[in-house]
Formats: sequence, structure tokens, C-alpha cells
Amino acid sequence: MNAETNNLVPSFVVLQVGTRRIALPREGVAELIASPLLFTFPHTTPLISGVVLRRGRILPVLDLAHGVSGAPSSSTRFYLVVERPISNASEKCAIPVQGACELVTGIVFPAGDDRGFVTGHLDLNGEQIEVLDLEKAIAFSAAQKSEWIPATEALS
Repeated sequence: MNAETNNLVPSFVVLQVGTRRIALPREGVAELIASPLLFTFPHTTPLISGVVLRRGRILPVLDLAHGVSGAPSSSTRFYLVVERPISNASEKCAIPVQGACELVTGIVFPAGDDRGFVTGHLDLNGEQIEVLDLEKAIAFSAAQKSEWIPATEALS
């Protein structure tokens, strides 16, 4: 495959979120960082786990695991910093991931998914990886997370 052909094949970042491996388009990914200190605070936004400091900026941490995989995140080893388009601007946020990420290229096959946030599937050596629309996955995860009670609240 030459360089011109390679530019036509889309690139994705494959990551572990909760119990599933998913893919996000490379264009929206800024960097992968080792797990910095997570600052938590009382708030009513169910999707936000807290914030991390990165390069002098405060980044909200959005935990997609419950909405994407059906279970809350386990221990976080890394955060994937992604760029979210918001109106005419954009903002960075961090998504907790449980393992290393990999950059892959591939053809996206049509999705047969009723959740609305899966845009297609990548075939990686026989493993079907869901490609997510980040904004729709965030909205879906926020709706799902508002329906469950974190363990810390259930004990009180």
C-alpha cells in the first residue's frame, strides 16, 4: 500500500472501556496519558467522574463504561484525551481506559446496532470492534448512568 492509498483508509484508536474494546476515529484523539490524580467533588452530573489536570488545563473525566459496556469502570490505568466539538468551538475531555490503546487502520462495516452510537464495526483479526460516534456515546452513557446508583451512594 503506498502513501496515497494509506491516506484514504481511515485510522482509529482502539481502547478498552469497561469490559469492551471499542474504536474512536483518530481525528478526535489528542493523546493518551498515564493516570494522573483524579480530583472528585460533589456534583449532580452523572457522567463526570471528576477532573484531571493536564498541561495546565482542567479536563472533565467522562466515564463511558456503563453506557458502552453495561458495567462501571474498574481501575483506570490511562486516560484518552479527546477533542469534543461544541457549537462553533471544541473542548478537551478525558476518557478512562483500562489498558493500552492501539492505532489501527481499516474499513468500517455497517452497524447493526439499535443503541444509536455505534457507526460501524472494524474487523481486527476476526475480532469485531465497534466504532463509536463519541457525542452520541456520551449522550447515551449519560442517560444510562442517571438510571443507576453508584455503590458509594447505595451504601449510605
